[in-house]
Amino acid sequence: MKKTTLALLATAALSFHTSATVVEIRTNMGTITVNLFDEDTPKSVENFLEYVTSGAYANNVVHRLEPSFVIQAGGFSYHNALPLDVVATGTPVINEPELSNVRGTIAMAKQGGNANSATSQWFINLKDNSANLDVQNGGFTVFGQVIGDGMDVVDAISALPRFNMGGAASSIPLRNYTAEDGSNGKDPTDENFVLITDIVVTDASTVTNPDLNPKPNTLIKATSPSNGSSSGGSINPLVLFLLAAGAAWARRCNWLAKR
Repeated sequence: MKKTTLALLATAALSFHTSATVVEIRTNMGTITVNLFDEDTPKSVENFLEYVTSGAYANNVVHRLEPSFVIQAGGFSYHNALPLDVVATGTPVINEPELSNVRGTIAMAKQGGNANSATSQWFINLKDNSANLDVQNGGFTVFGQVIGDGMDVVDAISALPRFNMGGAASSIPLRNYTAEDGSNGKDPTDENFVLITDIVVTDASTVTNPDLNPKPNTLIKATSPSNGSSSGGSINPLVLFLLAAGAAWARRCNWLAKR
């Protein structure tokens, strides 16, 4: 009995340590390497990889930057002209709030008030956001972790100036672009957007980087499964943003008028 109990405990202890599938998010500011957590969040990883293999993330734009919070992508692409193209999405994925939203993790974005609404959009945590994102809206599903020097690239993106292009791009980071450019009617181009040229699988092994030790989401267990928001009564800014983004982006953005 003791040996069996120890074996079970060892298996449980390793449940958040086994990781698989490595992808490269290739951007015009450098490559962000991400280790996906296939076994801990299989539905979310499968969903993400379906968009990857379909080519949906080619020429994708990092359309949102909230300093000391997140950078977000996966929803819009640039193809040599504005407005940005909306990424076609499939069936939403079931929420899997198993891991914690600490710095360097990648998680699924979703609609406010609907825990099971994630499709193509994802974000990278710039800091430890576990206190609110682990519990808000059923918890935001972390499905991977940036490895190597990938966070150097993420931090460089987070240091860019932000501009208001309206709708989902109301806080978009732009390179080599100024307020004066906008005032003069100059639209941003591929020289200015943070573009994801592609996301590719570089290691599809069953087990990769087994030394990673992702932090489990322990906060969600302390909240009611039927309660989609935190007990403090505050509304997560990520939820507010996603509530407004879908409807607003359906119209062409007259972003100069909004400055």
